[in-house]
Amino acid sequence: MDTDMYYCNWTYFNVETTTLENQKSNGTIIIVRGVRGLCSSDSSLKVCIVGGGPAGFYTAQHLLKTRQDVQVDVYERLPVPFGLVRFGVAPDHPEVKNVINTFTQTAQHVRCSFHGNVNVGKDLSIKELQQAYHAVVLSYGAEGNRSMGVPGENLAGVYSAKDFVGWYNGLPSNRDLKPNLSCETAVIVGQGNVALDVARVLLSPLNILKKTDITGTALNALAESSVRRVLVVGRRGPLQVACTIKELREMVNLPNTRPEMVAAEFEGIAEAVKDLPRPRKRLIELMLKAALEVPGEREQQRRNLTSRTWGLRFLRSPLEVLPTSDLSSTAGIRLGINRLEGTGDGVRAVATGEVEDVSCGLIISSIGYKSLPIDSFVPFDPRKAVVPNTMGRVDQAAGLYCSGWVKRGPTGVIATTMNDSFDTARTLLQDMDSGALDVSAAKPGSQGVSALLKDRGVKPVSFSDWEKIDGEEIRRGEAEGKPREKLLDVEEMLRVARM
Repeated sequence: MDTDMYYCNWTYFNVETTTLENQKSNGTIIIVRGVRGLCSSDSSLKVCIVGGGPAGFYTAQHLLKTRQDVQVDVYERLPVPFGLVRFGVAPDHPEVKNVINTFTQTAQHVRCSFHGNVNVGKDLSIKELQQAYHAVVLSYGAEGNRSMGVPGENLAGVYSAKDFVGWYNGLPSNRDLKPNLSCETAVIVGQGNVALDVARVLLSPLNILKKTDITGTALNALAESSVRRVLVVGRRGPLQVACTIKELREMVNLPNTRPEMVAAEFEGIAEAVKDLPRPRKRLIELMLKAALEVPGEREQQRRNLTSRTWGLRFLRSPLEVLPTSDLSSTAGIRLGINRLEGTGDGVRAVATGEVEDVSCGLIISSIGYKSLPIDSFVPFDPRKAVVPNTMGRVDQAAGLYCSGWVKRGPTGVIATTMNDSFDTARTLLQDMDSGALDVSAAKPGSQGVSALLKDRGVKPVSFSDWEKIDGEEIRRGEAEGKPREKLLDVEEMLRVARM
């Protein structure tokens, strides 16, 4: 046991400490009245991560695991962590949300701190963070929506999938969405996994949704929903569909529903399937089965009893949202009919000039998210909607890195983000080791910004504060027979956190 003087977050203490075994470490574990916390000498390496979602936590995880002398602070705009895992993953996919357990371990790491309720770009500038940290990693995801770019898309009854998903998953900014579910037919533009998630939520029996963490507000609205038919529209053909087999199988097996396909759209597909890679082949074969196979007697009896239908529509692009007679809301959508040109990955949809009108009162655009600029100081590519970077190093910005969707665009699944974030962490660590990142001067870390936040009236939410919110949500959920009932209001979150 060594006895030394170390500078801690709150004051100086002369205490017994246990030096970390790794010789590279400048950090120590301090025990005061039975409480374990981090004390770091001035030469510890300070890294700030902007964004408390999967990209942020995976980046932090790799940094903490690889080097014992790194202190990581995660800043998150909302009082609650986990980003897209909390607000994007479908409520009936609890197994996907299990990754929260891993993120929790990272957040509780002795060299990691979570600072919720801090809006970087507003409460703090990137320059101010760079003054306090050796490196800043941007992992704030994609908060914007890609527009369809067609007349009428601002009419009532048209929603982005991001906002609709945020509504049923409890994103505070979407809690007042109040989507119109009084129509019989809904059209979803886009055929990725998010589109099928939305379709499934719209058509799922209530007894399934009641057992999930879907918000009570959404559950009540869906209980009164008149939607009985959902069409999921894509601009290219069946071979280019963007969803994965898991989501398609869930639609095929969804209780009280039946598929409604157009057989002509699958002409020639069976022959083309033979040359596809196995995962893609299995996906298309399942689609072909749903579209073309004559159901057996038992399956036909089941389908005859269903009251809801869903269908994939191919070679269709949105041209215009059709208004009601008083021009106040959505009455339908005009779709342009396409043909395919090219082969393989180069295949593209080309307009034929033909159109098709579909009557519907609800349109959900699921054509992708996009990142937004966070600070005028940070380079940003508005066309690609990403921070320009090379292997996670932000171009022409020493000490600035990025991971996740803001790095590569809103593509892939959580495992894709994990690998991407690990790559950025490795890049950062290589720069530390090579000297490309200047770590010679001591940096104050969170101590350097806490006074700024206090002066600006910002009260960060710690991870232990989040655990109070977590506990309250679980308590409310238990009363309803659900895993949790999410708090929807930021002010209420903050009140619970301060209890």
